Amino acid sequence: MAATLSDDLRTPMLPAAEKKAEVEKICIDEMLQKYCGEFGRWQLKHFVLTSLAWALEAFHTMVMIFADREPDWRCVAGSGCSAAVGSVCGLRPGEWEWVGGNGASTVSEWGLICGEKYKVGLVQAIFFAGCMIGAGVFGHLSDSSLGRKGSLTVVCALNAVFGCLTAMSPNYITYVFLRLLTGFTTGGVGLCAFVLATEPVGPTKRGAAGMSTFYFFSTGIALLSGIAYVFQTWRTLYIVTSIPSFLYILLVLPFISESPRWYLVRGRITEATKIMSSIASSNGKHLPEGVLLGLDEDVSASGSASTLPLLTHNGSCNKDAVAGSIVDVLRSPITRIRLFLAVTLNFLASVVYYGLSLNVTNLETNLYMSVLLNAVAEMPAFTITAVLLDKFGRRPLAIGTMWFSGFFCFLGCLTGNVGVWKVVRMVCGVLGIFGMAGTYNLLFIYTSELFPTVVRNAALGCATQASQMGAILAPVVVVMGGAWPFVVFAACGMFGGVFAFYLPETLNLPLYDTFNGLEAGLA
Repeated sequence: MAATLSDDLRTPMLPAAEKKAEVEKICIDEMLQKYCGEFGRWQLKHFVLTSLAWALEAFHTMVMIFADREPDWRCVAGSGCSAAVGSVCGLRPGEWEWVGGNGASTVSEWGLICGEKYKVGLVQAIFFAGCMIGAGVFGHLSDSSLGRKGSLTVVCALNAVFGCLTAMSPNYITYVFLRLLTGFTTGGVGLCAFVLATEPVGPTKRGAAGMSTFYFFSTGIALLSGIAYVFQTWRTLYIVTSIPSFLYILLVLPFISESPRWYLVRGRITEATKIMSSIASSNGKHLPEGVLLGLDEDVSASGSASTLPLLTHNGSCNKDAVAGSIVDVLRSPITRIRLFLAVTLNFLASVVYYGLSLNVTNLETNLYMSVLLNAVAEMPAFTITAVLLDKFGRRPLAIGTMWFSGFFCFLGCLTGNVGVWKVVRMVCGVLGIFGMAGTYNLLFIYTSELFPTVVRNAALGCATQASQMGAILAPVVVVMGGAWPFVVFAACGMFGGVFAFYLPETLNLPLYDTFNGLEAGLA
C-alpha cells in the first residue's frame, strides 16, 4: 500500500516527455463526422460566401448573349424599304436603322451581320478558349502555390479589370483580345469556388452542397437578364457586370477561409487543425486535445495511436507537402481511365448546356424572357438532382439526366420554327437545358470525388478545360441555325449517357487525400 502511494506521489514529478499521450489520428472526413459537424453554421456561412463567386462567373460568361445580340431594325421613313424582306442584307445603307442605335450591341456598332456574322460566333468561341486555358492554369495553381482562396482572389480581380477594359474596346480586334483575357480568368472562378466551398463539408452532405452551388450560377443568369433589360447598351452592360467582382473582393473574400484539405496536403498541419477547431467551435462542438489530423494514407498505415507524435489544435507540428500533378493522374491506371471518361462527359455536356443557352438567339422569341426562363428551368433541376443524388448515386443520375436532355433535344429537331411550333421548340429547349443543367453540375461533384486532394483541382481543371472545348464548339453549332443545333445536342446527350456507364460509383466514399489513400480504399 505504501509503495503504491509513493508511486502515486512521485508520478506528477516525472518529466512530461516520459508520459505517453494517447493520440487519435484521423483524416478530415472522420474529424468532420466525429467532432466538427458535417454541415453546420460554419460550413453554411463559408458555403454561401464562396458560392457567390458563381454569380460573377455567370455575369462574365453570359453577358455575351446580350452584348453580342443582333438588335431589331426598322426602315427609315421615306426610304422605300419594306420590313417584310426579313433581312437587312439586301438593303442599301441609309434605308434602314437599328432600333436603339448603333451602341445597342457589338453587332450594331461594328456591323457584324450578313457576311460578317461569323465574327459573333468567333468571339464567343475565343472567350471559351480562354476559359479552357485558364481552367488548366488556375486548376494547377490552386492545388500548388496559390491555394484555393488565393486563386479565387486573383481570378476575381483580373475578371473585374478585364471586364471594365472590354467596355472601352475601340474596335472588334481589341474586343476579341479582351474577351480572350476575360475568358482566361473566368475559367478559374467556378472550379476554385466549387472546391473551396465543398472541401470543408462532410461526406454525407457534400453531394447536396455541391449541387446547391449552382443555384448561384443560375441566379446570376436571371439577374443578368434583368440588368441587361435596364442597361441596353453593351459598353454600359460590361461595366455594370464587372463592378460586382470588385465588391466581392472587398466585402466577401476577407470572411472566407482557405481549405483545410489544401493546408493538410501542403504539410501545413497547424493551419489545417486551427480551421477544423474553428469549424467545431462555430458549430457548437469541441475538438478535443490529443486528436491528430493526418492524411488518409498516414491514418490507414498507422499502427497504434500511442506511438504517434502528439498534435493538438494548439500545436505547431508540420510536415513536408505531398505534391501531385496531372502527370501523376495519367500514370495511375485507375485515375487515367477516370480522367478520360470525365473529360469526355464534360465535353459533351458543355456542348449541350452552352449550346442551348446561346441558341435562344435562334428561337425568335423575346430574348430577355427566354434567358430568364432557361435560368429558372435550371433551378428545379438542381433541386431534383440534389434530392436524388444520395438515393440513386452519381452514375445512374448522370446517365438519366443526359438521356433526358438528349430526348427533348431530339424532339426539338423535329419541330419547325414558325407559328405555334416556335413555342414548342422553345419548350423543348427549356426541358433540354433542365436535364443538362443537372448533368453539367452533377459532373462537378462527380469529378471532384473521383480524384484525391493532391490533384483534385488539376483533374477538375482538365475536366473544365474539356467543358470549355465543348463551349467553344457550341457557338459554331448555334450559327448553323435551323434544326441542326438540336440534332447535335441530341447526339451529345445520348452518347454521354453511354459513356457514363463506365464510371465507378462514388456515393458515400470519402474524399481521398493521396494516390496511396485512393488505392488503399479501393483494395
